[in-house]
Amino acid sequence: MTRLARVALPALLVASLLSQAACLRRSVDDPDVIVVDVWTGPNNLDPRIGTDEISQKVGQLIFSSLMTLDDRLQVVPQLAERLDHPDPLTYVITLRHGVTFHDGRELTSTDVAATFQAFLDPAFLSPRKGAYRLLRSVEAVDRYTVRFRLSEPFGSFPINLVMPIVPAWAGEDFRGRLIGTGPYRFVRFLVDDRIELEAYPDYFGGAPRNAGLVLRIVPDEVMRALELRTGAADLVINDLQPDVVHALQRDRNLHVVEAPGVDYNYIGLNLRDPVLQDVRVRRALAHAVDVDAIVNHLRRGLAQPAAGLLPPLSWAHAHDMPGFVHDLERAGQLLDGAGYPDPDGPGPLPRLRLTLKASTNEYYRIQATVLQEQLRRAGIALDIRTYEFATLYADVLSGNFQMYTLQWAGGAVADPDILRRVFHSTQTPPAGFNRGHYSNPTVDALLDRAGAAPDPDQRRELFAEAQRVIASEVPYVSLWHRRNVAVARHTLAGVRLSPTADFLFLKDVERLSMPAAAP
Repeated sequence: MTRLARVALPALLVASLLSQAACLRRSVDDPDVIVVDVWTGPNNLDPRIGTDEISQKVGQLIFSSLMTLDDRLQVVPQLAERLDHPDPLTYVITLRHGVTFHDGRELTSTDVAATFQAFLDPAFLSPRKGAYRLLRSVEAVDRYTVRFRLSEPFGSFPINLVMPIVPAWAGEDFRGRLIGTGPYRFVRFLVDDRIELEAYPDYFGGAPRNAGLVLRIVPDEVMRALELRTGAADLVINDLQPDVVHALQRDRNLHVVEAPGVDYNYIGLNLRDPVLQDVRVRRALAHAVDVDAIVNHLRRGLAQPAAGLLPPLSWAHAHDMPGFVHDLERAGQLLDGAGYPDPDGPGPLPRLRLTLKASTNEYYRIQATVLQEQLRRAGIALDIRTYEFATLYADVLSGNFQMYTLQWAGGAVADPDILRRVFHSTQTPPAGFNRGHYSNPTVDALLDRAGAAPDPDQRRELFAEAQRVIASEVPYVSLWHRRNVAVARHTLAGVRLSPTADFLFLKDVERLSMPAAAP
């Protein structure tokens, strides 16, 4: 059944595209404006508050951050010219000169200090505030110098400087009059319809190669694919499932761009559950899952098998973590040792039963069915329960699960401090993201030392050792890291994907003058 579901989707999609294509037309007259389809709209375009993926990606276009991430996920300057660390509790930023906001005013240290001081204001409400728990003060030293003081050493603090800077005057109503220093000016946001941006010619990184962007909100995946085929949309970034990408690759009017990504898909386990408390059961699950089959067939190669939360692109990734190859015999031996013998040999009766919660999203529903079949072959009966994302996420946050599948996305896994937020015993909700209540004093000590260590090499080794221990104890069953994929009209040039699939590259996208290919 799973194979049929995988094969049927492209056939149905192509038929739908062919039958409906004639009724879709481009809604933007200016050919120098690039139309990008996205699956959902932003929750809050004030970058101090909005933490959902699309809010952050739109923010990358309107605003610029003090620091940014390079292709190895290391923190490097953006608005900053230099970052100094004169003592364990102090970081000093020297700003670029001549960077202007969209109203023509120069960005100064006052704007930077005000942006971060908001997180120290008890009256300011933002889900980002927890990241600045160790920030004691922010001071504008002179026009281009900002000093940050911490309450205790924290080696991962620079990742928190990857923060869009807003004008010093920005108040609670800022999202209604957005002004930044990014490559695009905000024009308007029509809820559930579109976000319109125009090119800012004085952008410090160079004027955009297009006149502007329209980010169209198109929740239906087939409609996004249709709009690409007809030219109603120019580009879709990471918002098409592998089967849909495979179908669109045959269209000569389109081209597909791929690059290694960082998104991490996994099975979360509740370690308070009596069955899953036993590490032998968790290791049996890891051996029972055939990740290669999922990557090669269900993901159509648009992923890389994962050994842990940090992607191989990360400077702190441990390349020698213990792996769990697909091995049903070993899984059976582990279950025997855990007290779950096979009750009828090759017969149909299971060794044990588990429940997996998953999203109703088509891909993740099918993946759950594949996992169900793989675990069945190891003697584990899996009950699948699917929910709309909001319900699923609420259950995960409250600990109302035995097993679940979710995905860590983009910048969330960019800094290795995410290991502390996810696996340290003090980081159970609401303090952090340790939703499965994993606890290991050795891991806690390693992560505490890594967070305080000033030397990058020392931090790398401490994080690596923590990853090795975590991998061996399987609080997560790692599945895959996504490959980033953009599908674009063949007349577009400049489509380049970063590891976090940020939207900043859109400033370099331009339309070529060439005739459309024959259908």
